[in-house]
Amino acid sequence: MPDIRERFDGVLIVGAGLAGLSAALAAAPRSVLVLSPAALGLACASAWAQGGMAAALSDDDSPARHAADTMAAGAGLCDPEAVALLTSEGPDAVRALAALGAPFDRTADGGFVQGLEAAHSLARVARVGGDGAGAAIMAAVIAAVRAAPHIAVREGVTVRALLREASGRVRGVLVEDAGGALSEIAAPATVLATGGLGGLYAVTTNPPEARGQGLGLAALAGARIADPEFVQFHPTAMDIGVDPAPLATEALRGEGAVLINADGRRFMPDYDPAAELAPRDVVARAIHAELAAGRGAFLDARDAVGEAFPHEFPTVFAACLAAGLDPRIAPIPIAPAAHYHMGGVWTDLEGATSLPGLFAAGECAATGVHGANRLASNSLLEAAVFGARAGRAAAGEHPVLGAPILEAEPGCVLPPAALAVLRQAMSRDAGVVRDAEGLTRLLTEIGVLEQLFGHAPELVAARLVGEAALARRESRGGHFRIDYPGLAEEARRTFITLPGNDAARRSEAA
Repeated sequence: MPDIRERFDGVLIVGAGLAGLSAALAAAPRSVLVLSPAALGLACASAWAQGGMAAALSDDDSPARHAADTMAAGAGLCDPEAVALLTSEGPDAVRALAALGAPFDRTADGGFVQGLEAAHSLARVARVGGDGAGAAIMAAVIAAVRAAPHIAVREGVTVRALLREASGRVRGVLVEDAGGALSEIAAPATVLATGGLGGLYAVTTNPPEARGQGLGLAALAGARIADPEFVQFHPTAMDIGVDPAPLATEALRGEGAVLINADGRRFMPDYDPAAELAPRDVVARAIHAELAAGRGAFLDARDAVGEAFPHEFPTVFAACLAAGLDPRIAPIPIAPAAHYHMGGVWTDLEGATSLPGLFAAGECAATGVHGANRLASNSLLEAAVFGARAGRAAAGEHPVLGAPILEAEPGCVLPPAALAVLRQAMSRDAGVVRDAEGLTRLLTEIGVLEQLFGHAPELVAARLVGEAALARRESRGGHFRIDYPGLAEEARRTFITLPGNDAARRSEAA
């Protein structure tokens, strides 16, 4: 039983990355309570983003051109309406963050410095300090949140379940504080902004807290889940024995850095005409193939960046030096790492999920923007644009708080040793390259863990990825099946609902 029950007449936001804090700011003047497992700015992937924000900010660019690039990268599964909204509202979102104090790099005439990244048809990625966009943007947003009179922040709490009425409406959350005490917080509207699931993989660039908990909790509550099989693997995580793996930003390849093997041979032209600027899934598979063949893989920025490393890419430079490597004089060893989840909790264009009273934004949501493969640097943009839309929509929820709420049991907890087993299995069988044998093995191992530890949110999220990947008998975007390497004639999204809290599954295609 919960130790405390409280009612909050406002918007309850679970998660404090860019999506969650954008929602909090946009919900004004409605009262907002932000719940975060750690201090603001920690435990969120937003602060770790290096590349920047993609938006049509220059005279030779346009939202339509940005949309076309996004759709092409998404391999037939993007929602055109969501993409049009993202790209049309994107420039103003970047300008709004700049107005909050985000110190985007500027040209001499005051415009935005913009870099080129893979699968973009021109340079359109607004940066901060070369590779420090996420941290700088989050610092500005956190300062605005701290100063906003309508926002309260509660740190050090973990959401363990969603509270629901008998009708299915979500009415808040069950949380656990650092001391283990449970509290029910009832609210008219709840926004999930819990991030992705990269932490379910043994090799990831995500914070360890990003383990798909929001996805799992929403699924257990009966929310519709979309496209969980599509996980993006960043091609150039630094393979230096650190967990999580530091990221060697894609902007390095935009500046001319090349991929070489242990013999010093540049290999990307063998795999794609666009070479290092091919879509991320293509580059990730190429690196995976080189590593599997024993040839090694390295990012060579000695000529492209060289002595400019300390001031052009200080985050990457510092990570390299910490590992005893100087990227000015030596190539960086790399490997693909779980980086971004294109799937998540299905939402409409206002962030509403299939459950009344529940909204979602950011990486835990599936807005339809990313399709089968996210275009580089669209993630922070989506967090800002759709986070704000979800906050405004949630602020309009005013149901009576007197209705009875179903008792919520805290979700099962996956011990660290079991999580380590799961992470290894996910990297092995649901990684860059997949097949039926591996995915079946993965689901069997998840079943064993479920027998031992119940339907922990992490296991639910992992099972959703594995089952949808096994069901998709084609290769599309970030999902590559060596036993089904071709592209299906019809592009179909995946939708899954878990009725109630049982383990039955209903899949549908649209």
